[in-house]
Order: sequence, then C-alpha cells, then structure tokens
Amino acid sequence: MSIPQADPNPHTTPGAGEPAAPPSSGSDAPAPPEHIDKRGWLALACIALGVSIVIMDATIVNVALPVVIKDLGLTAADAQWINAAYSLVFAALLLTLGRLGDLRGRRRLFLSGMILFMAASAVAGASTTAPMLIGSRLAQGLGAAMIVPSTLSTLNAMFSGRARTIAFAVWGSAIGGMAAIGPLIGGWLAADASWRWAFWLNIPIGLLIVIGIIRAVPETRDTATAPGGDPVGVALSALGMGAIVFALIEGQWFGWWRQDNGSISPVALALTAGIVLIVAFIAYERRRAAAGRPALIDLRLFTLRSFRSGVIAAMIVALGEFGLLFTLPLLLQGSLGYSALGTGGVIVALALGTFLISGMLPRLSTRMSRRAIVQTGLALEALAVAALALTVSTTIPTWLICALLFLYGIGVGMATAQLTALLLSDVPPRQSGQASGIQSTIRQLGSALGVAALGGLLINQLTNATQHNLAALQLPATTTDALTTAVSQSAGTAIAELQTSPERHDIAQAATNAMITASQTTLWIAAATLCVGLLLTLSLPRTPTP
Repeated sequence: MSIPQADPNPHTTPGAGEPAAPPSSGSDAPAPPEHIDKRGWLALACIALGVSIVIMDATIVNVALPVVIKDLGLTAADAQWINAAYSLVFAALLLTLGRLGDLRGRRRLFLSGMILFMAASAVAGASTTAPMLIGSRLAQGLGAAMIVPSTLSTLNAMFSGRARTIAFAVWGSAIGGMAAIGPLIGGWLAADASWRWAFWLNIPIGLLIVIGIIRAVPETRDTATAPGGDPVGVALSALGMGAIVFALIEGQWFGWWRQDNGSISPVALALTAGIVLIVAFIAYERRRAAAGRPALIDLRLFTLRSFRSGVIAAMIVALGEFGLLFTLPLLLQGSLGYSALGTGGVIVALALGTFLISGMLPRLSTRMSRRAIVQTGLALEALAVAALALTVSTTIPTWLICALLFLYGIGVGMATAQLTALLLSDVPPRQSGQASGIQSTIRQLGSALGVAALGGLLINQLTNATQHNLAALQLPATTTDALTTAVSQSAGTAIAELQTSPERHDIAQAATNAMITASQTTLWIAAATLCVGLLLTLSLPRTPTP
C-alpha cells in the first residue's frame, strides 16, 4: 500500500465522560495505513534520522565544550550562551513553527529546517570567535525548531494502528539512543579529531536526510483551517517562552532575585515578563477562537483528557530524566576518573537498552496497553536512578553503572515514545503539528526546569558539602573558601585536577566525597520526580490493547 499524499483525517472517539475532540477537517482523504510498506519504512528512517541529528548535536556539543573553550579562548559567559542561544530559539519557536507546518506543509518545513541546520553547522564548525559561534547556534536552534514538530506531526498523519505504534517506537528510540551515543561521539571527536567535526558531522548526515525527504516523505497539511495569520499570537508565544526559558537557564548565573552587586537580577524580570506574556497569549487565543478568527493554537486540544494529562506528565518526566543525564557526566569525569571518551562509552549502555526495547515494543503493544507500557517504563527509570543513588561511591564498579544505565535505557525506550503516542492518540491528524509543537515546548520547558532545579540543587549541595568537608581538615578560612569556590563554580570538574596532586590528597578526597554526596541527593530527587510522573500517568485514559 502506498503512503497517502493527502492529509489523512480518521475520526477518533473520546473516552467515556470526555469532551469531544476538536473538530476534524471533514476531508474525504483515505485513512492512514495500519501497516508500513517499503516507502513508509524509508520515510520513517528519514524522519528518525532527522530528529536524531538534532538530539545528537546537542549532546556532542556538551562533551566537546571544554575543548572549544580552550581553543577559542571563551569566557564562562560565552560558553554558557553557546547552549543557551540554541535552547532559547528552539523553545521560543516550537509552537509557531509547528503550526506553520500544519498550514504550509510539514514536509516543506522539515526540508527547510534541515537545510538551515546544515548551513548553520557549517558556520559553527568554521567559527573563530565567540559571536560567530553563538550566532550559528541561534540558527541551529531555529532549524531544530522546524525539524522536531514537523517529524512528529508527519508520523501522526502518516500512520495509524499498529503502524503508528511501530513508528513512535522508532522515533522515541532515536531520541533516547542518540542522547546516549552523542557523548561517546563527542568524546572521541574532542580527543582524537577536532571539536569542529562535532558540527561538520551534521552535513553528510543532513544530505542523506534531504535525499530521503525528497524521495519518500509525503506532504501533509491542515487543509481545513481558514486562511489568515496570527502575528500577535506568534509574538506573545515566542517572547513569553523565550523569557521563561532564559530565566530558567540563567538563574544560576545571574541569581534568581539579586545579583552579586545587590542589583535586581534580570532573571526575575524575565521570568515575570514571560509568565505575564504567556497568560496574555492564552487569553488572546481564547478570544480569537471565540470570534472565529485563525489562532496559533487550538486551546480545545486541552479538553482532550489524553492530551491534557499527557503533556503534564511529559513535563515532569523530562524534568526527572534530566537529573541523571546532567549529574552523571559531571560525577564520572570530575570525581571518578573517567575521561570524556570513557564517560561516553559508559553512557552507551543507556542507548543499548533503548535500542533493544524499541525492537520489542510492537509485539509488546499487542499484550499491554500504551498506558501500561508508559508506566512500566517510568517505573524502570525511577528504579534505576534510585539504585544508582543508593550505590554510587568512589569504588562503584563500571559494570554496575552500565547495568543500571541499561535498565534506565529500557525504561526510556518504553516511556518516551509511547507517552508521546498516547498524548497524541485523540488529536486529529490535521492538528498534529500544533499538538506536537505544544508537547515539544512543554518537554523543553521541563528540561530547562531540570537545569534550574536539579542543576541548582547539585551545585548548592556540592558547595555546602565541600565547605563542610574542608572545614574538618582545619585549613585556613581563606584556603577553604577559595577551594570551595573553585569546586562549585566548575560544577565539580576542578576535583580531577586536585586528584592529580599527591600533596593535596586529603583535599581531593574531601572534595570527591562532597561530589558523591551532592550527586546522591540530586539522583534521589530525580528518582522522586520520575515517581511523580508515574503517578500522573494514572490520570491518562485506559486505552484498549491494540
């Protein structure tokens, strides 16, 4: 069976007691297929590779960043903005570009985003100054914001039934797997090649994706929406989300309320402005829809129980999942003596777990409901993180870390894709672009919240524990303060340098123990957050076994 070229629109039936779904387009286009033919598999591979390149790029850059700082002579602020610029544009424009794909064509948006992402990667790899690199990261963030919602909404429109279960399993495993493989590739490039290839690697992969888009990915769009734009809604959503994500990312740098010099922090102003803008955006969209005018998002999507409960659970899960991925590399490289390449090698165990379970999900979905699969995955994630918090020490064997990461990867593979499929299950395919943009934005918000909350907790605990452990050595107060500052401001990476000095053995041991203590606390909180996400999935509707 060939893949339909027109935008499919199967009718969905809400569960008992649920509000009716937002109206469908009323198109007579054929329903999406429930099995995948040769062209469908090629399109699915292209889409999975497209989202993989975005995820992989972010993780590669994180590992290669120390080498970039040294090579270009970046300041700490420059280094922070390399990632912040990408995250800001990505989060701010997901909603707008997801809806643009619905209206103008998701395949067209996917193709344009990939070309822009490749061009920005070429410039980033050739960068010689901080402004040049930060500017190219802004462009990469724009390209990524075009790619992610268009891939997800295209899957939702292309497939149904068992084919959709398989498609989301492949999409989710691509995200989870590449998030784990990225550090390994980044460590290898930083150690044996050049950090510039962390960006240039996107070009040959991107060219393959472009060929696949042209040859196999069908064009889908929302043909029922009345013509017209919503420029005010676009501005309110972009500025509001950008301000909130800026505040969450920069809170630790500028201070949440006051800067070191006593002046009001721009973070407080940005957070307040962002919340006000988002509230204004919701009110404006509601009035615009009531008047029958085109709106950026259809707020009636939140009347769907599966969508409403799913996006809330997705945000909490994203916050908790970030706790492990943020803490573990710092712990391994800063305190346990692993190199960047070695850290990437350990985290590959997570990818193996994700890839393994992704191949089993289609068969598993015939025996378990989607909700049960999501709940099992989240339970495995929480169990793995809690076990790591319980066993982490300076003598923890590598095999145990890998085993727990493998278990965690199985949980990620089960939960990520199926939670996405579940929250989109009652969304009409014609509205899947904006629904995908909403869920991707909320996940990004959860990740940024994880940076602020769990990252801030790690640094705070590290500072307090280092101060306490060094004070027990009865060092001069000025020495204790200086060492504590060096350890905390480097997020623990300065501990590795202390460990290389035999005369500082006691100091290095005190700092290492502080990092272990801080990591345990952060991991316990991450496990608890995943448990909260698990409890929230109880509000998801029970779906019949396919």
